[in-house]
Amino acid sequence: MEKLTFYALSAPEKLDRIGAYLSERLSRDVARHRYGYVCIAMEALDQLLMACHCQSINLFVESFLKMVRKLLEADKPNLQILGTNSFVKFANIEEDTPSYHRSYDFFVSRFSEMCHSNYEDPDIRTKIRMAGIKGLQGVVRKTVNDELQANIWDPQHMDKIVPSLLFNLQSGEGTESRSPSPLQASEKERESPAKLTERCFRELLGRAAYGNIKNAVTPVLMHLDNHSLWEGKTFAVRCFKIIMYSIQSQHSHLVIQQLLGHVDANSKSSATVRAGIVEVLLEAAGIAASGSVGPTVLEVFNTLLRHLRLSVDYELTGSYNCTNIGTKIIKEHEERQLQEAVIRTIGSFANTLPTYQRSEVMLFIMGKIPIPGMHPMLPSTGSGTDLILIDRHNNLPKFSTIFIISDISVLKLKVDKCSRQDNLFMKKHAQHLYRHIYLCSKEQSSVQPHFEKLYSLLALISMELANEEVVVDLIRVALALQDLALSSEEMLPVYSRCAVHALSSAYLNLISQLTTVPAFCQHVHEVIEMRQKESPCLLPEDVFIENPKIPKTLEKLEGELLFQQAKITEVLGGSGYNTERLATPYVPQFTDEDRLSKRKSVGETISLQVEVESRNSPEKEERTPAEEITFETLKNAIVDSVGMEEQEKEHRRQVVEKFQKAPFEEIAAHCGARATMLQSKLNQIFEITIRPPPSPSGTITSSYGQTQSRSVPVYEMKFPDLCVY
Repeated sequence: MEKLTFYALSAPEKLDRIGAYLSERLSRDVARHRYGYVCIAMEALDQLLMACHCQSINLFVESFLKMVRKLLEADKPNLQILGTNSFVKFANIEEDTPSYHRSYDFFVSRFSEMCHSNYEDPDIRTKIRMAGIKGLQGVVRKTVNDELQANIWDPQHMDKIVPSLLFNLQSGEGTESRSPSPLQASEKERESPAKLTERCFRELLGRAAYGNIKNAVTPVLMHLDNHSLWEGKTFAVRCFKIIMYSIQSQHSHLVIQQLLGHVDANSKSSATVRAGIVEVLLEAAGIAASGSVGPTVLEVFNTLLRHLRLSVDYELTGSYNCTNIGTKIIKEHEERQLQEAVIRTIGSFANTLPTYQRSEVMLFIMGKIPIPGMHPMLPSTGSGTDLILIDRHNNLPKFSTIFIISDISVLKLKVDKCSRQDNLFMKKHAQHLYRHIYLCSKEQSSVQPHFEKLYSLLALISMELANEEVVVDLIRVALALQDLALSSEEMLPVYSRCAVHALSSAYLNLISQLTTVPAFCQHVHEVIEMRQKESPCLLPEDVFIENPKIPKTLEKLEGELLFQQAKITEVLGGSGYNTERLATPYVPQFTDEDRLSKRKSVGETISLQVEVESRNSPEKEERTPAEEITFETLKNAIVDSVGMEEQEKEHRRQVVEKFQKAPFEEIAAHCGARATMLQSKLNQIFEITIRPPPSPSGTITSSYGQTQSRSVPVYEMKFPDLCVY
């Protein structure tokens, strides 16, 4: 062997003939069952391959791979293992020159087949499977970084490699728990197919580039589908833990997207399957780094909320139509488990996001809450799952029912100072929340559970998101609810009017004690006492019970039975609250809902364009002087004035209404006049900037006695010689 190696190194051009000779001898020995000579010939090929790295090694490799293939095709397990070991040695060699014509398709297929070996002897079966795993690992190492080789990431290869690895990973799941500790286990027990498979799987995923992640993950999803492995959850979770920890962190969002797409693809599968996929999604979200959801943040929440709604629909209807098996009956407890899994996953995703994105996600989820009056088929009770979002101190159970309590200290409420992020969120979106509460109270079909949810929401906002401005606005909303119940224009039924009065009284009782202003608490207490004596149907104890004590008609209420806005403004103003804002009745801002919940109509778009044009129009000759920028100016720019906002929104509403209701001819005339005016201004500008020079022949007199400069084309003008080049 030493002489042969020396000869091959001295005359590398002879390598191909040496390889061909050894290959011929080995083929003959295999056919004649002379396995000792087969081992000798293969050892010689291995040593020559390890020793010789030259440009002419390609032809020798062809002979080598031909013999490895011959051994893998043999029926003898020992020959298969011998061939695999030689291939693994070859796979670890970095060749100097690439090969254009080498193919590894056979090796991928054969090694995958060996991974599924069902040989009778369990020890030999384990050896064959481990040889198959090592062979696949060798193929990956040999081809993954070589652009000239067959692309190992193609689906035709991945669909064989990944299921073979998952098969061995799954088969070793039960035995690993019974194995002794690593210190006590022998080398044979430590090196199991499952552990070898996991190393190989991690190496494969770690080498995956951005464009290859999908091809590597898709066979995993298919394997879990085909073998019903979502329902157990443990193996599916383990697989995706390996995936998330092995891939490059910047690619995590690609796996998340594939899981979301798979949830959609299984929208009509059983609840246990959907719950299993969502649980895997939950684990993947927990592993992924902050912000790993990538550019599709809202897509994640949109998908999860859509499946939460689907699950609720399935639970309500009791069945759904499935294309393959016809109508499928729903199991309620399974759908409930799925809903809980979706909610936990939403929370996990939100927890991985940066702080500045959480308020936007909350707004997005609020936008998915059905608008009153638009979904009449909604059930009368809700799960209240949206209140998981702002109840951060577990105060929600204490507000599950509406009641009047004389001392809220017995509730042992947990209150923290409102954070800066919460202040910013309420500054941007508080009006949307208030409008939602007001309109829900206005619904004639509202029943007790609806009012209980509204009370919970008001209480939680007071506990979690309230600063001085929010407290003032919440009191204004409570007083507006009282006015709503008093209004005869709304035509509310007697129950709804009593319920709104009861809701308003219960909340004012709570907020007065939270503000700790004695005069405010006293006024609220006096009104509640008067109602208990003369009109108990205005309090929750008589309204929100199984058999409400509601009169047939509700007489006109006045005086000491009502909470007085002027009185509340006076007592809170003495404690430093904004009296001007308190004295202003709350009016819901309808444009907020339209802007957030639906796309703008053509009329709105045109009106906004015209409005912008009117502000920047050159027809305004008056110029406002430059405003001096001071500290007060910057402060006012940061703190939005509510009055200015309301005026601006009212002006915008009028413009929108004009363009929605005005005749087409009037709108066309208005736009045409503006276009004509713009053209005239442009003509003036062009006249000033590109007027030609006066004619050398002087001026001419018009018929009106005015002198005009006659325009002469440039090519007719006479220039001095010095000006001509």
